[in-house]
Amino acid sequence: MDSTTKFTERFNEVLRYSGIRQTSLAKAANVSKQCISDYKAGKSVPSLDTLFLICKFLDISADYLLGLED
Repeated sequence: MDSTTKFTERFNEVLRYSGIRQTSLAKAANVSKQCISDYKAGKSVPSLDTLFLICKFLDISADYLLGLED
């Protein structure tokens, strides 16, 4: 499994269980709702700055989202 697929899988999992709306996450990460949708669909991945903001908002490690730890 490649890193983009792992990110997409874990990103979707975290969003599903957190109950956080895409709109709220988009605002916190300073990106559009479409960007969040693209991340969920595996069409793109966030920049390092955006990944940092996503992890901070979701209170999750980047290592987990990137598949570096379980």
